[in-house]
Amino acid sequence: MKKILLVVDMQNDFISGALGSNEAKAIVENATERVKDFDGEVIFTRDTHFENYEQTQEGRKLPVRHCIKDTYGWEVCDELKTLPVYEKSRKIDKLTFGSDELAVFVKEEKPDEVYLLGLCTDICVISNAMLVKAFSPETEVTVFADSCAGVTPDSHKTALDAMKMCQINIIGE
Repeated sequence: MKKILLVVDMQNDFISGALGSNEAKAIVENATERVKDFDGEVIFTRDTHFENYEQTQEGRKLPVRHCIKDTYGWEVCDELKTLPVYEKSRKIDKLTFGSDELAVFVKEEKPDEVYLLGLCTDICVISNAMLVKAFSPETEVTVFADSCAGVTPDSHKTALDAMKMCQINIIGE
């Protein structure tokens, strides 16, 4: 049975940096424990932008510089980056909310189960969960709610509810 844990954008800028929040800080310990104890392949995504961020569509709609490649804010948080699994894991740098590289990977690999955790529930977690479901419809998809945080607590809950409606399992609420 092939199992994958997708750790979505657990980067410094989303935890304590430019777009950080208390909710994001609060899930780091849960996320670290889930990654440390996971029995399967672990994949980390990194939201990745460049110096021209302000000239991109996202930069014009969200004018907060964040996750600029090779900066401290772009890096995965130390709690996860220092785990032994991090060095041997696949890293996917994504230029937008969902990862086309991830979608192709799950379509080819057809894992039995994909678990997701990370930031932000209402943007990148939901985008990637839906891509996994679309590109590998027979894969069981599960989101660890207690290891995710949204832009706001309300938008976190709304995203979880939307994923439930799309036959994505939600555990740890």
